[in-house]
Amino acid sequence: MKRLYLLLSRMVAEPRSWFRAVAQRNRLEAEMEAELASHLADLTADLIRSGYSAAEASRRARIALGSTVVHKEAMRASLGLRLSDELGGDLPYALRRLRRSLGFTAMAVISLALAIGANTTIFSMARQILYERLAVERPSELRLLAWTGTKKHVAVHSIWGDYDPVGDGRVTSTSFSYPVYQQLRAQNQVMEKLFAFKGMSGNATIAGQAQQAEGELVSGNYYSQLGVRPVLGRVISEVDDVSTANGAVVVISYGLWQREFGGSPTVLGQIIKLNEVPLTIIGVNPKGFTGARSTMGSPQLFAPLAMQPLLRPNGDRGSLLSDNREWWVNVIGRIRPGVSDATAQAALDAELGAAARATLPVHPDEDLPRMDLHDGSRGLFRQGRSFLQPMRVLLTMVGFVLVLSCANIANLMLARGTQRQREISVRLAMGAGRRRIARQMLVESLVLAALGGAGGAVLGYAGTIVAPRLTHMGWSSDDPRVHFDWKVLLFTVAITIATGILFGLAPAFAAARAGVSAGLKESSQSVTRRRKSWGGRSLVAFQIALSTLLVIGAGLFLRTLVGLNAVNVGFRTDHLLLAEISLPPKQYPAGKDVEFHTQLQQAIAAVPGVEDVSPAAVAYIANSTNRTTFLPEGVTAIKGNDDAEYYNIVGTSFFRMMGIPILEGRSFGPQDTSTSVKVGIINASLARERFPNQNPVGRRFHGEKHTLIQIVGVCADTHYASLRDEPPPQFFVPFVQQQSANGTWTYEIRTGGEPDAAIPALRRVVQRLDPDLPLINVRTQEQQILSATEQERVFVTLTSGFGLLALALASVGVYGVMAYSVAQRTNEIGIRLALGALPGQVRGMILRESTGLAGIGVVAGAVAALVLCRLLRSMLYGIRPDDPVTMAAGISILLAVALAASWIPARRAAGVEPVEALRHE
Repeated sequence: MKRLYLLLSRMVAEPRSWFRAVAQRNRLEAEMEAELASHLADLTADLIRSGYSAAEASRRARIALGSTVVHKEAMRASLGLRLSDELGGDLPYALRRLRRSLGFTAMAVISLALAIGANTTIFSMARQILYERLAVERPSELRLLAWTGTKKHVAVHSIWGDYDPVGDGRVTSTSFSYPVYQQLRAQNQVMEKLFAFKGMSGNATIAGQAQQAEGELVSGNYYSQLGVRPVLGRVISEVDDVSTANGAVVVISYGLWQREFGGSPTVLGQIIKLNEVPLTIIGVNPKGFTGARSTMGSPQLFAPLAMQPLLRPNGDRGSLLSDNREWWVNVIGRIRPGVSDATAQAALDAELGAAARATLPVHPDEDLPRMDLHDGSRGLFRQGRSFLQPMRVLLTMVGFVLVLSCANIANLMLARGTQRQREISVRLAMGAGRRRIARQMLVESLVLAALGGAGGAVLGYAGTIVAPRLTHMGWSSDDPRVHFDWKVLLFTVAITIATGILFGLAPAFAAARAGVSAGLKESSQSVTRRRKSWGGRSLVAFQIALSTLLVIGAGLFLRTLVGLNAVNVGFRTDHLLLAEISLPPKQYPAGKDVEFHTQLQQAIAAVPGVEDVSPAAVAYIANSTNRTTFLPEGVTAIKGNDDAEYYNIVGTSFFRMMGIPILEGRSFGPQDTSTSVKVGIINASLARERFPNQNPVGRRFHGEKHTLIQIVGVCADTHYASLRDEPPPQFFVPFVQQQSANGTWTYEIRTGGEPDAAIPALRRVVQRLDPDLPLINVRTQEQQILSATEQERVFVTLTSGFGLLALALASVGVYGVMAYSVAQRTNEIGIRLALGALPGQVRGMILRESTGLAGIGVVAGAVAALVLCRLLRSMLYGIRPDDPVTMAAGISILLAVALAASWIPARRAAGVEPVEALRHE
């Protein structure tokens, strides 16, 4: 026990002594001087008492005591200060060395700053998109409820939300009916209270301005379960969610509060409208809270779920709160302490089966869905489906760039080490240990890394501002941001230290192995001994291999973008403006909505500069689709019981305005009215699929609600939702024959001049018809197509930047190692020239060596590209991952860069004077 006490006391005392010595260094030095002076005085006094004179006693005392410097060093070492003292000397020396080589320092710092800045930017984006958690209490405890089933499950009748295939004929969704949610909440025994929410958008009138707003309907226990407290006012409670008898209330986001109300506390009690429903503001969410759906951005408005029948009525039925067949609400809960996910999932699965049976008739051919439990700390995490693979690719590529930068600086330091052989040999001869020399080199590397890391942090911060703009759609009101916080800064510090150690190891090891005698010669080169420097050559080959991989990857994405831009969409995109209108169903029921759209179409057509206009249910190349029944008359079932096809509802002048040719029959015309025969036009692909070797004009088919529609024409194929997919079979029906026009409609507007010039007049037209209706998502068709290729454009921008940086680093690496090789072989080259070799032959020898080195790296990089680029197959368009043109271009570029980089060392070698090279040997 006593030993343990002594050991613990020592463990506490030693750090305390060290800290005191560091913090009070002047006092320590004074105490050491006083102690040594006291010892010297005592020895002198003893000698004087022994009969020596004062002078002789002082001399003998100093001899007996020894060097005070040695004693001080021993005392510092006993306190653990020796390492810090040596590092304190290494740091100024490293700074002086780097200041004397400003060219090398600038090149190293710039390359490091670019690489670290790129890594910081991509890490920031990946962290926010893939790893950021909801800004709530204990997000790790949240679990998202989902279910999986076959296509014959009882919930398939109507789903508002995600509905995704998962293989083996199964589908999954996070949507539940409200009655099922209520039963799950009442029966739940393994979770804390479940809470529900649903995202929705609508037309809002805020501070007198009509605009589109994102909203979230939430249950009464939503805020209490998330542990979120308002910065102003109060949040939605159970009382607010029971009924609207106490008035319709809303909580607004922090961003909306600042933007529209200037952060004023008088916002409480003010009235805003959402889909023409007046709502009273009762609170403001805290800054950073993004709701339960996603971490990517916050809805502006939060209202009780009880408001659904008013804010988002479900057709004729209105309320979804009692609808058993509509599965629409999302559910999250906190798992109870001590309960495993498997236990909770099994219990909830049984409760889901019971709830489904209690709320729905289960037919013999239908299956019950099975409950799944997912991580709910990131909400629905829908961005993971779109960004998981792209972000992994970018993280991998930017990591390669950082490794390239490290290899490049290691090569530069190895080449620079040739000039320091004499210095290192002198230090070794004077007693410096090899470990001490290696540490000095590592300190220089870490100083370089620190300078590059500081620059990288600045570039990374700038990148977090610029990078989101690459994906920002100009017509969107979103303000994309990527957070640059202490976690990102910590990541930057970590990779800075890691890179400093990584690129400093090879030069430190080489310096520690330096010979003493060879370095002290006036010329350290030998006629007969040639240093091969395989370490530096291996690093260069590795650099070239990674550069080849990055350049080929960038080339694949570039060719993908070129291929997508070359796609013929099948219609005219010039001078075409798109604008969306969404009518609140409460104010515009069936019939009245069609009347409004008719008036709006006429008003837009009268705007100066507008040549033509047509409403459309689906905008082209907007990743939006509509499908409905298409069953030729007399046919009972086709396509494996899937008789649905893509379709669009368009205006009478749609085909003429869009420049889509009519191949057979006619287009829609004035004879097609609300009371005439229902008509439709099919495209060539649908004609080939459903009416092979026949003329479909005049034939009829059953459409939505089994309406019988006569085909009056066949039009040319056009791309529909995306550029990547081939033009699908689709058909068109005229807007004038619709009985209802609910939902969001896109107006296709052809202008004579610049489309943007007509936007103010279009907004005034809508405001005259209804001041509470905003004209939303106004953009040109060309902008819409550009947004469809935003991921490809971002990848081309980033990967091209990575590729160019890799080429620059590879060229510097090749130059460094060849310059190092020439410097090491000066005597050998001098002898060759003295024996009759021509300068051209020496130049060719150096170029052949660099070409061989580049060839090894290029072959390795091409092989790696063939293997790794197969993982990118789903991200490419129109080319294969092993595209020979891209491979050949990448290889040629790297070989050309390697030859260009080695030309200067080759010329330097050819210009060696034999007499000067041999004089000091």
